[in-house]
Amino acid sequence: MTSPNPNPSPADIVRQQYLSGVRGDIDALRRTMADDIEWTEMAGFPLAGTYRGPDAVISQVFGRLGEEWDNFTAHDDTYIASGEHVVVLARYTATNKHTGKALNARVAHHFTVRGGQIVRFEQFADTALVREATHNELD
Repeated sequence: MTSPNPNPSPADIVRQQYLSGVRGDIDALRRTMADDIEWTEMAGFPLAGTYRGPDAVISQVFGRLGEEWDNFTAHDDTYIASGEHVVVLARYTATNKHTGKALNARVAHHFTVRGGQIVRFEQFADTALVREATHNELD
């Protein structure tokens, strides 16, 4: 059995955030976030806005994703790291609970990590694909 890395890189911290989210481990997810985290969901995304603090991020982002989507998953596949900045190319998959429509959209996430915690997050997503999944023809 290997012991945890005592000096995780910014990319390691971000990877832990994704893994915690997939497992639904809220305590581990919270540990990846700085107390003053700023988390921005882009304009055009259903959760658009900037959320401040771990409690707001967990309830207003992760909580709402769970309420509005079945099996919402961010599949992280490519990491690009430079100093405290980590860009992750990923894919969202889920099924919208209201419409029953599937989502499969490419995204990019920009994280800033300082002192072993995420201090800033910015999302870039194909909002047209998200809108297709969240709206019926009559909406």
